[in-house]
Amino acid sequence: MSNSRFCLLSLVSILSLLIITTTTNLVAGQRCHPDQTETLKRFKNEFAFSSSCTDDTHFLSGVTCDNVTGAVTVLKLPGGCLRGTLRDNSSLFELSHLRHLNLSFNNFASSPLPSSFGQLHNLEVLLLSSNGFLGQVPSSLRNLTKLTQLQLAHNKLTGDLTSLLQNRTSLVALDVSSNEFYGTIPSFLFTMPSLSFLDLSENHLSGPLETPFSLPNLRVLKLSYLNITHQLDLIRVFSSLKSLTYLDLSGISLTPTSVDSDINFAKSLRVLLLSECNIYEFPRFVKSLTNLEFLYLSDNRIKGNVPDWLWTLPHLTSLNLYNNSFTGFEGSLDHVLANSSVQVLDMAYNCFNGSFPDPPLFIINLSAWNNSFTGEIPLSTCNRTFLDVLDLSYNNFTGSIPPCLGNINIVNLRKNKLEGNIPDEFHIGASTQTLDVGYNQLTGKLPRSLLNCTLLKFVSVDHNRINDTFPFWLKALPDLKVLTLRSNRFHGPISPPYGPLAFPKLQILEISHNRFTGSLPRNYFENWTNTSLKPDDEEKMYMGDYSSDRFGYEDTLDLQYKGLYMEQGKVLTFYSAIDFSGNKLEGEIPESIGLLKALIALNLSNNSFTGRIPMSFANVSELESLDLSENKLSGEIPHELRRLTYLAYIDVSDNQLTGEIPQGTQITGQPKSSFEGNLGLCGLPLEERCFTEKTTSIEEVEEEEEGVLKWRAVAIGYAPGVLFGLAIGHVVALYRPEWFIKSYGQNRLRGVGSL
Repeated sequence: MSNSRFCLLSLVSILSLLIITTTTNLVAGQRCHPDQTETLKRFKNEFAFSSSCTDDTHFLSGVTCDNVTGAVTVLKLPGGCLRGTLRDNSSLFELSHLRHLNLSFNNFASSPLPSSFGQLHNLEVLLLSSNGFLGQVPSSLRNLTKLTQLQLAHNKLTGDLTSLLQNRTSLVALDVSSNEFYGTIPSFLFTMPSLSFLDLSENHLSGPLETPFSLPNLRVLKLSYLNITHQLDLIRVFSSLKSLTYLDLSGISLTPTSVDSDINFAKSLRVLLLSECNIYEFPRFVKSLTNLEFLYLSDNRIKGNVPDWLWTLPHLTSLNLYNNSFTGFEGSLDHVLANSSVQVLDMAYNCFNGSFPDPPLFIINLSAWNNSFTGEIPLSTCNRTFLDVLDLSYNNFTGSIPPCLGNINIVNLRKNKLEGNIPDEFHIGASTQTLDVGYNQLTGKLPRSLLNCTLLKFVSVDHNRINDTFPFWLKALPDLKVLTLRSNRFHGPISPPYGPLAFPKLQILEISHNRFTGSLPRNYFENWTNTSLKPDDEEKMYMGDYSSDRFGYEDTLDLQYKGLYMEQGKVLTFYSAIDFSGNKLEGEIPESIGLLKALIALNLSNNSFTGRIPMSFANVSELESLDLSENKLSGEIPHELRRLTYLAYIDVSDNQLTGEIPQGTQITGQPKSSFEGNLGLCGLPLEERCFTEKTTSIEEVEEEEEGVLKWRAVAIGYAPGVLFGLAIGHVVALYRPEWFIKSYGQNRLRGVGSL
């Protein structure tokens, strides 16, 4: 279990535990000595500031000066304002009266930690977390003998901690987590009388940890993911820590006897994290932890039933049992969970079987995917007013879907045996953002009440028996990004009766293996240029990522990419794809496909498309995967496709293509199976040689190029002046089309190839 899930709770713990001693009570705007003000200005000018931090008010809000001397005693500049290199000769180190310095969460460009910090002899608080510092911690930091708080977390610092921390008996808080420190954990750390917060997690530090800790004031202890190779006797080492409220030993193997003990542990404990601790039995000592709020036992080997006493812990709000071998629950299913105080429950990836118990009354996030639950989903789920995430996918639930989905933000019932219709009871203002009911036995039509879900982003009903026409009406949803209808009984045209198809934010449209018919007009993708399948600027890396400090959820997609069909649980936010394969579509592929510049994967295989491969494909500059196989396409493979520098997969097999395969490009690196079934094709990688010169007339080439460029012109000026756009298209047709083929995003994050 990564510590990042508890960063917020950790911060709260630090703030509540650590008292910063200061004799000043000044705020920004009060007078500092002129030379101190000048020093601050010089320090500010050493860095580039983000746009939100450029004004002096923001900078000075973190400055406190002494009432009498005017010397700067407190400097707080956390939060990403500073960008650049913090050098040894920085003006910062002239502020010799500093007692509290907080520079956390800035970007110091992977520079070494300046040795000049050792000049600030009056420092009591030094907070330098998440700054990108690397290398050895300078020995000069040993000069800071007054330190009570030291935070160096989330950098790339290395070295031995012994010399740095020796004789620091006044330390109250120490956080060096997520670095590269090595060597033996200094034993004197466990006898420091004032220490209340200690985080050594995620380093290369080793044990042994055998001697009982003597830290009477310790409240937060994090030792997760260290190089502790022997089994740890949890009770023997930590039972004396009577003030402990937070304990994280994730990744450290515990002795079976300590886990099975019912000896009273620290009753003050509120957070207990024991993920990946090689535990085989449910820890009995937990029963005495009456103040426990968070319990994480994920990624262990615990088998059998979950004890009934667990649900009686009065303050337990978050329980993670993910990836164990639990099979059931002790006690009556009618009451075992329902009366508990649990709000976040993750029991996914276990061996639970039988009927699903009534969920806790105040449940917010419930995850039970990848088990063997049977029977119907309890109707009591509809009475859980606070339920926000419901993931019961990959089970054996039967019966119908409960009629209350509109009250739940995330609904994932994928891969069960549910029957009947999707309830048409999504009320106005429904909060649903994700609806995944794929791989069931659902029938009927898509519920039109989905239009009431104005926040809907993800809809997947693939692999069911839904019999309906294409849901053009869904384009009214302003935030819909993913629509998957694969392998159902959808039928009829996919071209709307009035105007081109247009979804405001759609990135993935997967309608393969249905019974769609008809042709696509030339302007089919025209209005998609509003977004060109380009994703919003989002902070999150993956689609449908609803992770929080206590719970993680990401939408799952079945994607056909580069000839492979796979399930993908982490789909990058910039990914965009269209899959129309396995239908009965006919006619020519619309030239307007060239307007979708951000498209990454396109599959039109196994249809009845005719005509030539559009030269406008050359404008789809981000394209990585193209499948046009099993159609009736004719003519040559456009040489302009060589402009697609990201194209890693192409399949045009089983068509009526002729001429030479474009040589000397990434296209010839494909297997010959990608070109077989075209009697008129020749050249590598096929064995057939081309014995005749290319005979395509200049007039034909110019005509094709003009077609490409006219579509580019439409993209430039469609709304204000179609005639003007066509005029531009005619003029630039005199030149080579590559002038208009732009290379977009050469440096953008790559990674879809791993999907």
